Amino acid sequence: MNRHIARSALALAAAAAVVTPALSSSHREAPFITSAPKVDATDFYMFRSYETGREDYVTLLANYVPLQDAYGGPNYFSMDQDALYEIHVDNNGDAVEDLTFQFRFTNKLADVQLPVGDKMVSIPLIQAGQVTAPKSPNLNLSESFNVTMVRGDRRAGTAAKLTAMGGTATEFAKPVDNIGVKTIPDYAGYAKQHIQNVTIPGCNMPGKVFVGQRQDPFAVNLGTIFDLVNAPVGVITDPSLIGALPNTIADKNVTTLALEVHKSCLTAGSETVIGGWTTASMRQARLLDPSPKSGHTTTPKNGGAWTQVSRLGMPLVNEVVIGLKDKDKFNGSKPKSDAQFATYVTNPSLPKLLEIALALPNTAPTNYPRMDLVTTFLTGIKGLNQPAGVVGSEMLRLNTAIAPVSFEQQNRLGVVGNILAGGQDNAGFPNGRRPKDDVVDISLVAVMGGLCVANGDTDALGFGAACKPSAVPLGATAFKLHDAVDQAVVPLLPGFPYLNTPLPGTK
Repeated sequence: MNRHIARSALALAAAAAVVTPALSSSHREAPFITSAPKVDATDFYMFRSYETGREDYVTLLANYVPLQDAYGGPNYFSMDQDALYEIHVDNNGDAVEDLTFQFRFTNKLADVQLPVGDKMVSIPLIQAGQVTAPKSPNLNLSESFNVTMVRGDRRAGTAAKLTAMGGTATEFAKPVDNIGVKTIPDYAGYAKQHIQNVTIPGCNMPGKVFVGQRQDPFAVNLGTIFDLVNAPVGVITDPSLIGALPNTIADKNVTTLALEVHKSCLTAGSETVIGGWTTASMRQARLLDPSPKSGHTTTPKNGGAWTQVSRLGMPLVNEVVIGLKDKDKFNGSKPKSDAQFATYVTNPSLPKLLEIALALPNTAPTNYPRMDLVTTFLTGIKGLNQPAGVVGSEMLRLNTAIAPVSFEQQNRLGVVGNILAGGQDNAGFPNGRRPKDDVVDISLVAVMGGLCVANGDTDALGFGAACKPSAVPLGATAFKLHDAVDQAVVPLLPGFPYLNTPLPGTK
């Protein structure tokens, strides 16, 4: 078997954990979450920082509030102060969080008033003039947040707040959304003022934190894909046509929760692999006041225990792997209980749906149960990003011992792309996930049998005797599949928080 193909399967294997073709990332992926967009996670990234001088750090990005139109005033997209947003890290492979970073928000109404005749009248907008700095007096509605790090169980562990470097402040300002150039002439400069150097409890290296609106970094032709892949088959089988379809969410923003933490503060003992995922929780009960008081978001009254309603680790899992009946269940589950969803991986329905959507009968791989996908979906890849003594579970896994690669040297196909091109980039998907990594294309190759083509008849990669080229009707064509949208052209920043300045409401 060709040496490069064999090595590339390491990357393709973890990509198969997503078990999905060219579909969107986690935007509106489950029935309940469509009714609560403020707690809807869209993407999760975890990678060794590639900004010059920050290579020993790990960046964690959790995006929420999908499909934001830049012109979405007058209230825009403030975060839910009655919700709990979390980023979890498992650093010993047991499918249970060892570290959790909890984000809570406070939205403060200044109630700016203007003299109108002989009365002072409250203004209808969230700004009363130009905004150029944090805590601007012209902001009628300001947002702030704090971050609590919990060691051990997310609800019963030892908790302590992150503090501003060199001080004791635990509350950090969140920039207002990009209303437009008249309100915020230099949004990039304004947002940069909100990047906070922080002291992390129990960590002897300072970190960084930022929460704010960003341009959505994911690329997909959203409407076409969910319309039963409404594109000619030739478009998605010809590599020269990558970029032939438009990125229909290129004009959307999201809200990013960003952390940069030294790798030594995330790992434990000699284990260098960490697992990560993000969740959002709401209070168990909500009452609506039929006669709300004056103030900001005073209609709902929330109480009871925290109830998890959103979960995201590997991209695309709930969207196109989990059956419709179990999507809310998956969003409320924890990695340690993922065995209950195993059938969706051993017998994935996506390849069969593709046969229908693309009118290509008998093209789904036949190696059931799909042990190639089970192995990578639940454990990570041995020698790449599998922790010792791993317990099967779904999460994004990163080997912190693998050095980062500069943005210019990154291949949009991550590990597989650079290997097939003769490079050595092991720092991208499926070893974590960088914003530039085209997880869709890698995953499409995997779900349609690329792993088994690479595995060969001798089971060189250990995916089981049934995972062999004869089980893949598409044969080598599986390696040519793509979604005709180019992830690599999405604009990004060279350093933390990496995701691009959000699009303005007006230019």
